[in-house]
Amino acid sequence: MKVSIITPSYNQGQFIERTLKSVAIQTGATIEHVVFDGGSTDTTVAILEQFEPPVRWVSKRDRGQADAVNQGIRATDGDIIGWLNSDDVYYPGAIAEVVSFFEANPDIDVAYGLADHIDVNDHPFETYPTQPWNFENLKETCFICQPALFFRRRVVSQWGLLDESLSYCMDYDYWLRLGKAGVKFSLLNKKLAGSRLYADNKTLGARVKVHAEINSMFLNIFGEVPDRWLFNYAHAVTEKDHSRENYPYSFPIRVGVTAVRAALKWNHRISGHMLRTICSWPRSYPKAGEPQREQ
Repeated sequence: MKVSIITPSYNQGQFIERTLKSVAIQTGATIEHVVFDGGSTDTTVAILEQFEPPVRWVSKRDRGQADAVNQGIRATDGDIIGWLNSDDVYYPGAIAEVVSFFEANPDIDVAYGLADHIDVNDHPFETYPTQPWNFENLKETCFICQPALFFRRRVVSQWGLLDESLSYCMDYDYWLRLGKAGVKFSLLNKKLAGSRLYADNKTLGARVKVHAEINSMFLNIFGEVPDRWLFNYAHAVTEKDHSRENYPYSFPIRVGVTAVRAALKWNHRISGHMLRTICSWPRSYPKAGEPQREQ
């Protein structure tokens, strides 16, 4: 069984060597690793040129992360595909575990494992909140850690590639589209990867844009946005200008008003569940409306 690992990259010279090494030490399969770099201007290209063992790489301007991943998928031919960003890492033995799982479960199309959030020094500081497969739960919270997920190439052949119009949630969009189509997912109960979380991380640095894109993505796939994600968006918008610590009493009110506006914008209606949730906040806040997905 051959495994293709695709790494999209742009100006991650601080981390990419650690990413490359984490793939190079893997065993248990024929592994091809390709890097599609968007024309980095930092040390990335120099690291790619000098890295041993050599990896296949291209550095040229692209149309974003999803485009880079799609280019990598098209340029490879492995039976199993993994997508590892240039600031994330695989743990030792991850690929061998994945290959063994797919060989033992020929009916499974997508396998995802456990993962950690790691800091800039590769130290795990929290476990990613992974859950066993449940499509309805996936619509409420993204419990799949992207670098810990692998899928068979037949998935791409049947259901296509990532949505290149998305800048932040192309992974979550793909999992939801596959789940909606009935693709078979399964949790591999092994820790496979470290997903880096730090202040300059793309999604942490643009939370309002991230949640707005998620809402639009849900509307595109399902025709409506779940209340949970409307509240997540409202929380991100409110906290951008009014921290909970500085506005402890008005903060829930601001979140509630913003959630109502978001519901009218994306769903053109306000659900009874949303109204009941807001009315319960004097007793239950701050748990209500807290963000459920960060990368």
